Amino acid sequence: MNLEERIFEKSGKKIDRCSNEELYSALLKLVQEEAAKRQSREGKKKVYYISAEFLIGKLLSNNLINLGMYEEVRRVLAENGRDLCEIEEMEPEPSLGNGGLGRLAACFLDSMATLGLNGDGIGLNYHFGLFKQTFEDRLQTEIPNPWIEEMSWLTRTEVSYPVTFGGLTVHSRLYDIAVTGYGSRTNKLHLFDLETIDEGMVKDGISFDKEEISKNLTLFLYPDDSDEAGRKLRIYQQYFMVSNAARYILDECTGKGCILHDLPDYAVIQINDTHPSMIIPELIRLLILRGISFDEAVEIVKNTCAYTNHTILAEALEKWPMEYLEEAVSQLVPVIEKLDERVRKAYGDADLDIIDEKSLVHMAHMDIHYGFSVNGVAYLHTEILKKSELKKFYGIYPEKFGNKTNGITFRRWLLHCNHPLSELIRSKIGDGFKTDAMELEKLAAFDDEATLKAILNIKAQNKIALKDYLMSTQGIEINENSIYDIQVKRLHEYKRQQMNALYLIHKYLEIKKGHVPSTPVTVIFGAKAAPAYVIAKDIIHLILCLQDLINHDPQVSPYLRVVMVENYNVSKAEKLIPACDISQQISLASKEASGTGNMKFMLNGAVTLGTMDGANVEIAELVGPDNIYIFGESSETVMGHYAKADYVSRDYYEKDEDIREALDFMVGAEMTAIGHRESLKRLYDEIRNKDWFMTLLDYKAYAAARERIYKDYENRMGWAKKMLVNISRAGYFSSDRTVFEYNRDIWKV
Repeated sequence: MNLEERIFEKSGKKIDRCSNEELYSALLKLVQEEAAKRQSREGKKKVYYISAEFLIGKLLSNNLINLGMYEEVRRVLAENGRDLCEIEEMEPEPSLGNGGLGRLAACFLDSMATLGLNGDGIGLNYHFGLFKQTFEDRLQTEIPNPWIEEMSWLTRTEVSYPVTFGGLTVHSRLYDIAVTGYGSRTNKLHLFDLETIDEGMVKDGISFDKEEISKNLTLFLYPDDSDEAGRKLRIYQQYFMVSNAARYILDECTGKGCILHDLPDYAVIQINDTHPSMIIPELIRLLILRGISFDEAVEIVKNTCAYTNHTILAEALEKWPMEYLEEAVSQLVPVIEKLDERVRKAYGDADLDIIDEKSLVHMAHMDIHYGFSVNGVAYLHTEILKKSELKKFYGIYPEKFGNKTNGITFRRWLLHCNHPLSELIRSKIGDGFKTDAMELEKLAAFDDEATLKAILNIKAQNKIALKDYLMSTQGIEINENSIYDIQVKRLHEYKRQQMNALYLIHKYLEIKKGHVPSTPVTVIFGAKAAPAYVIAKDIIHLILCLQDLINHDPQVSPYLRVVMVENYNVSKAEKLIPACDISQQISLASKEASGTGNMKFMLNGAVTLGTMDGANVEIAELVGPDNIYIFGESSETVMGHYAKADYVSRDYYEKDEDIREALDFMVGAEMTAIGHRESLKRLYDEIRNKDWFMTLLDYKAYAAARERIYKDYENRMGWAKKMLVNISRAGYFSSDRTVFEYNRDIWKV
């Protein structure tokens, strides 16, 4: 049966008579059938990758590519007058993640399946995901982002568990999503849901009764934790995830012949950041209930669990008050207290304790003591963990620590979202790069004029496509002949979108003075701020005010435009990244664990403007100093400032006229006429008087590097060579490589 016949079988209509919705439904069923054929139970030992986030994006095209069906489907649809891109728009995007952490988890599942590894993901089935971002009165507004429809990638299973909290028992239901590997096996993403979930309790925006646990547990990813009820809800959510995961893992392993004493021979559990940390005491508790002694249960779990650290930011290394745990998960408290007692007895150092003097339970400490592996996610990040943030832990467990530099699913970020570039690469070096990204290095030899012009032409096509998209979705017009300078990522002060905005003010004022750039510039932002993160939302407000001010100024807008993309997500990234000229990766050195957006931009021929932070360090080593624009103080210098507490932002404000002019403009008459003075003044005071992430420390070096990169862009063939080098050196950042290293050094599946 050919493809047209199979679509007819699923839809009851010929392709040219189907609606886009009917074609989407037929293709979804077709993909699920093909994916099911590749499912395998092979392998005694299995990886269970447990994570609060899986930012999987839309799945139709990615699955078609992995199943080897993409080109045929696209061709057959086109022959019948239909466009696969339009059909893709029918698919809702699951908002099951917030940024790099969740996108990385999705990439790892893809690579595990691609490499033929026996490994599944485990998380929660959030009905509204993070939230949908809208802009009203130049402010971020949050509304629910429903994605679960009758026709869905989710498959309901018969797996269900009772989960007991303090005085309350709820029941779960497991839903699976097939995870296809490229030309390989199909694994699964297991998402546990609450049987009694009530979407109707969400009333105003994303507000709901946080105390009705039996109705709200799987409504939202990261419910607002600015109050006590929200913080407790996070604990309930995390325990619901790990309690289900632990029993599912034990049931699956015993079903294969495991007798529990040998659990490490059947399972390895990768704890992705600290959110799933309670799986350690929960597994110990369950093993004890099944007849194993406490001491042996601890040893079994220590040899089963591994921990990935994604951050050195204090707020992300979770610490929960013991009183919250006593209320929500009292059954775990005796286990955690015993684990802490063992640590105290062994080391006698309060810095290593699990429960500190304020009765806060340090989840990362528990992961490190009671897992067999600890890894950072970029070389610099891991070195900082070993030498500074987790130095004492490294001193007692040096054998546990290792680095696993992050990677991306380059097939999605090249084959799927940049067909012209992937076709050019294929024409030069063949198809091998699709399974071995290191083959991209062969492209470096093709630095002839024709290839360089082809690369520039592809970028120009992608820039026109993004221009059309922004006009159709947001009504914003941009110049396709301008430099597309893009910063898209989660909104956080350490990522320093505020520094980018300060430069825009400076550039605006320069143009008003008659100093116009020889090449126009379009600066594009995309970012969501956590609902309770006031300063982050103030930064979004500043950017939206600048967007209005600059784009409506006839003297400035021909040379400079600003766009804040609404509701930035994976689908929008797939349009932005292929069109990007300059990739802004400007976090304060020592704060970004890795970054993965930097890798996607590089792969698509963007040139990085960044600090020596996270994976920028490795990008710089790979491409060489002529093909990246590095600025700013080193991580050592920054950490020295924190240690000595000698950074005073006010000094920079008072001593530098450019900084003072740009900052004062934020609260001047032009801006306050557009925006909310309270919001602008709060951000102004934060930067001028505190500036915890040292925006002003690096500002002048940043502005100089930015001027330099704009000037170098004008040498089009020279720029094309930089693009070629970046593309050809991006293969190292394949998540296939990362997952191979995890398996070689940690999982051993």
